[in-house]
Amino acid sequence: MVSEHSSPGESDRSQPSGSDHGSDDDDDWQGVDGTQQGDTHAVPDTATPSGSHIVKPPTGEELRKIKDATDLYRSTAFKMQARPLTSPYALLPNVRPRYDKTQPLDNFLMSLHKVFMSASPVSPQHPLHASKSLANNGIAVPYVRPPPTEDTNWKVSFEKPSEIVLAGSWATKTAVKAKDSVKFEVDLAVEMPHSLFQEKDYLNGRLFQKRAYYLAVLASIVAEAKSTLPCACELLFESTSGDPRQTFLVLRPQFDDTQKSASKLDVQVRIIPYLGNSPIPLQKLSPARSNIRSTTLDSRQTEEFTPIYNTICMLMTTPKAHLLHIHALKQSIPAFADALTLLRVWANQRGYGLGSRLCVRGFEGKGIWWASILDLVVNGEEPPPVSLGRAGAKRKPLGKGLSSYQLFKAALDFLGALRHHTYVLKARHNFKDEAVFVKSKEGHRFPPASYASHEAVFVDATSSVNLLADVPLSSLDLLRYDAQATLEALDHSTITEDPFKIVFLKEHRDVFGRFDVVARVDLSAAESRTVNAHRAADHGSAYNATVAALIATLRHGLGNRAKAIAILHPSSDARPMSQAHPTQPSTFHVGVILDCQHAFRLVDHGPPAEEQESDRTRQFRELWGEKAELRRFKDGSIVESVVWEVKNADERAQIPSMIIRHLLSRHLGIAGGAVHTWQSQFDTLLRLPESISSVYQASSSAVGFKAAMSSFDTLVKHIKALDDQFPLAVLNVSPISPTLRYTDVFVPVAVPVAARSSLPKSASYLPVMDVIIEFEKSARWPDDLRAIQKTKLAFFERLASLLMSAVKGLQASVVLGQRPEQLEIQDEAALDIVTAEGWAFRARIWHDREATLLERIINDQPHLPKALRRNTSGEDAYERQAALHAREVYTRRFIHSPRHHRAIAALSHRFSAFASTVRLTKRWFASHWLLGGHVTEEAVELLCAYVFLRSRAPLAGDAASHATSAPGSKERGFAQVVEFLKDWDWTEGLVVPLDNAEQNANAPQPGPHPSTSQDVAWSLVTPFDSEGHMWTSTGPNAVVARRITSLAKATWDSLRGMETAESSGSCKRLFHHPVDHYDLVIQLNPALSTRSHQKLDVDPSLWAPKGKYVNAIVRDPAVSVMPGFDPAVMFYDDLSHVYKDTVLLFYDPLGGDRIGAVWQPNLRSARPFRVLGGFTSIPVEKRLGGSLVSLVISHSTS
Repeated sequence: MVSEHSSPGESDRSQPSGSDHGSDDDDDWQGVDGTQQGDTHAVPDTATPSGSHIVKPPTGEELRKIKDATDLYRSTAFKMQARPLTSPYALLPNVRPRYDKTQPLDNFLMSLHKVFMSASPVSPQHPLHASKSLANNGIAVPYVRPPPTEDTNWKVSFEKPSEIVLAGSWATKTAVKAKDSVKFEVDLAVEMPHSLFQEKDYLNGRLFQKRAYYLAVLASIVAEAKSTLPCACELLFESTSGDPRQTFLVLRPQFDDTQKSASKLDVQVRIIPYLGNSPIPLQKLSPARSNIRSTTLDSRQTEEFTPIYNTICMLMTTPKAHLLHIHALKQSIPAFADALTLLRVWANQRGYGLGSRLCVRGFEGKGIWWASILDLVVNGEEPPPVSLGRAGAKRKPLGKGLSSYQLFKAALDFLGALRHHTYVLKARHNFKDEAVFVKSKEGHRFPPASYASHEAVFVDATSSVNLLADVPLSSLDLLRYDAQATLEALDHSTITEDPFKIVFLKEHRDVFGRFDVVARVDLSAAESRTVNAHRAADHGSAYNATVAALIATLRHGLGNRAKAIAILHPSSDARPMSQAHPTQPSTFHVGVILDCQHAFRLVDHGPPAEEQESDRTRQFRELWGEKAELRRFKDGSIVESVVWEVKNADERAQIPSMIIRHLLSRHLGIAGGAVHTWQSQFDTLLRLPESISSVYQASSSAVGFKAAMSSFDTLVKHIKALDDQFPLAVLNVSPISPTLRYTDVFVPVAVPVAARSSLPKSASYLPVMDVIIEFEKSARWPDDLRAIQKTKLAFFERLASLLMSAVKGLQASVVLGQRPEQLEIQDEAALDIVTAEGWAFRARIWHDREATLLERIINDQPHLPKALRRNTSGEDAYERQAALHAREVYTRRFIHSPRHHRAIAALSHRFSAFASTVRLTKRWFASHWLLGGHVTEEAVELLCAYVFLRSRAPLAGDAASHATSAPGSKERGFAQVVEFLKDWDWTEGLVVPLDNAEQNANAPQPGPHPSTSQDVAWSLVTPFDSEGHMWTSTGPNAVVARRITSLAKATWDSLRGMETAESSGSCKRLFHHPVDHYDLVIQLNPALSTRSHQKLDVDPSLWAPKGKYVNAIVRDPAVSVMPGFDPAVMFYDDLSHVYKDTVLLFYDPLGGDRIGAVWQPNLRSARPFRVLGGFTSIPVEKRLGGSLVSLVISHSTS
């Protein structure tokens, strides 16, 4: 059996040598049925001059068969994982209650039924007088606002229920376990007698007031009858979505130890009063009616519709109807229950349900909606009339014989599938523009045009309720986005990949890994400019109306900058019965998923100047306030516009946050201090201290990645201009530096050579950008490795002289390797070039003949089998080992580095957040003392590339150039990298599908040479590196890899803690490195470091003036220019080389002043004594059996 990560060559080698599997016939496409379409005769080997076969592509019909077979396989695989016959770890059994252990619960429900049906009536009385009598028993009547007054002319009363029905998902056995240990809910629908109500009770909330009193009386009945119940229970009130009109009674039975089977149920019983035979005419509850009458309304005013109010009134009539309909669906559709469970689990994992963590607003209590989606895809929908003005097309039913996986995927297809529309990808269903009416036996109860005032329309099968009446459009946008991401995971995974874990088992509610922009908003001081008493009454409370206005304003203001916006807060919690109204959260989170093609534009255009008096212009000015102004643009147009002033790229990335702050301040009166975002905190981690930046500004330094790229292009022009004075022409100059692919941690700065004397020594580091020079091929090169290296020195000397004479102010010097163990056959020489502007480059020469000569030293008998080759020893063995090391350096430096650079640079252009994500991730690795010494910068870039490319969505033009799940900000990208590192099983390796693999497919591929290191933990496979050790051959080893996993888990826990933390400076703690687990820590003098200004917790006193005169010491700028000189890193490298067999060393290359050391694990065990062991040792005695054996144990000599 071939493993998932095995190469094609390994797969071929696994076949028996005597079989005919390796014949040429297997290379031909034979069709799904084993024969090619349209071929009636075999093609002879002589069909072509070479004797090869003509390989025909599969036809459309064959492709459809392949797709069907793949879907069938995945459907079966999902079913096996969801409902295995024997595994205790199956999904469905673990999210469903144990219905076979419900006897004690049934007894409890029967007792409740008996108590309710034997209740005594309460005669009609004034609502205030009735509430006082209940208040004496500690029960508050949850009257809705405005509450009854002394002038109220209606009365409340109580009679025993007309009927009690076990409703909801528990009755239909479709209950699903919620998140965060939320209990299963058992709904007990109690029908209120119609004699308690009058025809006019639908007006001004009177229906809800009478329902509230009825619920309070039921609570008092249960409280008085506690002693007759089979077990103790806790009584609480709870309101769905914080709406007092949807308050119900919660009973939490406490089963004793004798009822062990029921104690595992973890249930709570909800008492929900409802109307069966309502005396209220249903046409009075049409969505197009206004049932809240204002006392101040004059004859000239027009009443506003109350769609949400009317919908909740209708919901009071549906519990029994929904129960019967879901039961019928379950009976007629075999896979309905399993498909619904999969859909609910998928939704719960993404916050569309109950939970104590941040959940998406609008989906609390929407269990019936998820079932209605499946009802829609199976049975189809009612066609909306043309009079509605919506473009919804009738959906054809898919039938009842689909599997649970197919039904689940069909539901996702409805929610988020894309379709091509005039060369643009758009959602197949748009909730804003398309109404949905599930197929109903009774047709349309209300005219479809009456739903025009609703933001989104999805009418259930009873044709009574718009299930999305109170769901914000922004939440539906997020739902569509999540559905699209899931479909990508299902459709673009290979047959060997299993998306089951990602789709159903992974937690997706972590805001920093889910949203590009996260803002915590304090709503306690909000005052909406658009919320009046009528809207507050329609939404149930002023708080809900304010939040609804906030969501609509943000969605309108951000426009196409955002793919989705969500309001996030914990679901409603239960409260004591003495508390009438629910407690609303004072703070919530706003999560935004950006559309990077539009998110960072500097100008928002409005109506032209010719429409100054139009409604569009008034609405534009009302939205933006003082930010809106008339502007003339270069094309001559004069339009209303909003311009966002930014100074740099970091501020431009914060434009969506600036819009959120402005809109909240203008429309809700929320000051800037009440809106907290984390983008600025992360920006400071990638920014130099202000005191150093001011020195750069004073010296007129060139700043930015584009400036560095421009300097590189200028240098290339200067070098190529010298072709006439060189024996060989320059073919190409390739960049291989992170600075030249936008992924260096800090923004590059060029301080002119003449101004470098103003920099303090502790901030004098001059970064170097590596480049490779390739000359034209020539036979004049020597055929000896040592001579080639000397020839390179001569080239560098000549190039340095020519450049310095041709370019004014340029400095160039030839340098050799920094390590003491230099090899004569290895590429060690380089040319350091410092331009007059202050940019530093390090150039190396690539000569492809070196690879051939190194290969000859390693294998001087390639024509002989390995078993017949002579063994090398002595000097030959040493030279062969040196050649192996030199070949690894050559391959990495001259073959893989340019390819890697091109791939990463392409990603930086394709994804706007990729480069900044890499920079922030490198900062994290460096701050935890890992970057450079154990994890190379290229390895970090590949990890980030995997996070951006793992969806594997195919490229299809600009519309699909960005995968749905690709991060749109560095904060989200960094969080996803940390999340991946904490969960990554690095023993299985990682395949990074770099995008430019195709364009380099014809490039010469180096052979898969084994790494010289024997302890390599990470394997990062790319199209250029089949083994995956090119950038991990020097680390991390297994010890460091496990430490990275632990650090990632701790960082992820801190990120999750920031969701609720009130500290505004909590971001930096993610980068603070713990030192408790080191065996020793070496403290360095930070004043002697040249990169102290890059330290995480920088100390400005290191470069503050100490003497009386600031300019008392002036350094020679010619002496101070030392490209790439970092004594701390050099000291760390020397220690690592000398003590590599003794300790593992860790260091922060970005200004760190401490080196951590951990003893090698093998030093703690005894080993046999040997002469010249390379370490100090002492003899020890160890008893083996009955005799004493002399051993030695290594002893540190630090």
